[in-house]
Amino acid sequence: MLRNLFNGFCMALADSVPGVSGGSIAFILGFYDRFISSLDDLIYGKKEKKKEALKYLIKLGIGWIIGMVLAVFVLSKLFEKHIYAVSSLFLGFVLFSIPIIIKEELKTLKEKKLGIIGLLIGIAIVVLITYLNPSSNSTFSTDLTNLNFGLSLYIILAGMLAVSAMVLPGISGSTILLIFGLYIPVISSIKELLTFNFSVLPIVLLFALGIILGVLLTIKGVKYSLEKHRGITIYVVIGLMIGSLYAIVMGPTTLDTPLKMLNFSTFNILTFIIGVLIVVALEITKRVLNKNNNRLNA
Repeated sequence: MLRNLFNGFCMALADSVPGVSGGSIAFILGFYDRFISSLDDLIYGKKEKKKEALKYLIKLGIGWIIGMVLAVFVLSKLFEKHIYAVSSLFLGFVLFSIPIIIKEELKTLKEKKLGIIGLLIGIAIVVLITYLNPSSNSTFSTDLTNLNFGLSLYIILAGMLAVSAMVLPGISGSTILLIFGLYIPVISSIKELLTFNFSVLPIVLLFALGIILGVLLTIKGVKYSLEKHRGITIYVVIGLMIGSLYAIVMGPTTLDTPLKMLNFSTFNILTFIIGVLIVVALEITKRVLNKNNNRLNA
């Protein structure tokens, strides 16, 4: 129970701030396949599998909610005021997460000759989304106080893409929101709702609808890809992670008040090192938890 709460908590912290996917955390901590299978069983499985999946996801979900509430009230403020420091932190996290995933999947990756294509596809997806997103168009407004039909569809689409990114150990859902110019508006709306300001309820519901649709449309494909074509899928995931480095660097340019992209003068070496240390700490935590589980099972 405590391990599942901890796993969910760590996923929420990753999901809430641009840079790291909750899926990456799940992969590093060693519960990604179970997480994906449980989501699939909950939606498409038989009665018994639905029950088991629901029990597991509730435990994970409690930790996730705790982490998300904390993140909304604390990390979002940190992100707004210190975007370059936070971006540097997640550069360190993502950059040093890639070798861990490669190490975990080394046998699978060796078996795929077309891996370089999957890698390039993953990189291209993130770079194209970052470069071509509508929020970069000065004629398109993401001001959620003036909600209309087009903006409502935009929020739903962003929610679908964000949750699709969250379940993949690659680009984060929050990075997708940042690219689409919706990160601060959505996080602020969730924060307002948690303080019982129900005027933002339509925005949160539209985003939630996008999340539900995204899960329904993608989870089966993700599970199938991992089971039948795991090697090429992991290559795509690694490409997404490499591409997300570009998205993080460009993130400040997508804010309501655009800032310059992260560069050598705004790069924060201290938070970068902290990001690296977080990866190391998570890897050590996984080993300790696995060792304790093996001891209990013995």
